[in-house]
Amino acid sequence: MKRTPTEKYLEKAAKLSRDEAEQFFSRMDKKLIRKLDEHKLIPVEVLAIQLEIEDEKLKEWRERFAEIKARPQKE
Repeated sequence: MKRTPTEKYLEKAAKLSRDEAEQFFSRMDKKLIRKLDEHKLIPVEVLAIQLEIEDEKLKEWRERFAEIKARPQKE
């Protein structure tokens, strides 16, 4: 799956502080790190993709959690 960073996430990535960027780099998938190491993408592009991935995962988690909360409680 090839990902290209969207403009929205490129802007978000550009606004990250150095510490925030380091936190995102530390959670990054090996494939993204490899793209950065091989100079296929620049750091801000990789950060933008990571931000987008994490937002998608958070959205999915919230949806699943809402489903769990909506289930009838067993007593």
